Amino acid sequence: MKPADFEYHAPRALDEVLALLGEHREEGRILAGGQSLVPMMNFRLARPPHLIDLNGVAELDFLRADGSTLRVGALTRHAAFHRPAAPGPTGKLLTQVVQHIAHYPIRMRGTFVGSIAHADPASEWCVVVRLLEAEILARSRRGERRLKAAKYFHGTFATALAPDEVITEVRLPVLDESWRTGFYEFARRAGDFAIAMTAVAVRTAGQKISEARIAIGGVEDRPTRVASAEALLLQGASPAQAAKALAAAVKPMEDIHADAAYRRDLVVATTQRALEQALA
Repeated sequence: MKPADFEYHAPRALDEVLALLGEHREEGRILAGGQSLVPMMNFRLARPPHLIDLNGVAELDFLRADGSTLRVGALTRHAAFHRPAAPGPTGKLLTQVVQHIAHYPIRMRGTFVGSIAHADPASEWCVVVRLLEAEILARSRRGERRLKAAKYFHGTFATALAPDEVITEVRLPVLDESWRTGFYEFARRAGDFAIAMTAVAVRTAGQKISEARIAIGGVEDRPTRVASAEALLLQGASPAQAAKALAAAVKPMEDIHADAAYRRDLVVATTQRALEQALA
């Protein structure tokens, strides 16, 4: 298949990107890694009249830890996380999660921020952003907005971004050594989209959990944290008990890969295993 006709733009600075988005709005689409957009264009599921390529904008290519924050620029490739990008539990979690993203060639080209902008419910990075309650920085000619992960995801491929905005970076908290993390996903084959996945972060004081975060993906139409299951962990519940409570609270979607009952069963398994990893 071949894409429909489009006009290609290759800006060299962020101001040029913002001017193009302001001019073309809904008719303009951003290209970074292109691992989701280009296949959609080839099948003509997406037909943007204007394609705005970020790859010449050097100021968006960065990945650095600034104290308690890991700053991920819009052109940071998945493969940058093959090695720890931050100290402690945050770096360990990102290195673990990236191994589940598609295949090596795709990780060499696709971008972290592109996954957040695309907002696929089965995106591993979207789950991590929701788990850590990352801050998403969006720019337009009108200025900059800082969006919290809890308010950013609106549904399948739907976000709080305006048509003239581009995500310039995502800021992840660098967790200290009192935190432990775990991640588990189920896909039919390595590299396939996850049917269900769970990421967890728990803060411990001695043998007791003092803070807990559990995020799921591939189950509902957006990455979700489940407060009721988190609260159970603080009350001393086991991973199995928390996993069952979480599965009872979610509303799984249905598609060609799994019905709601199957996804609910998978959530029990992925959550229990992610928690057991974190608490091992």
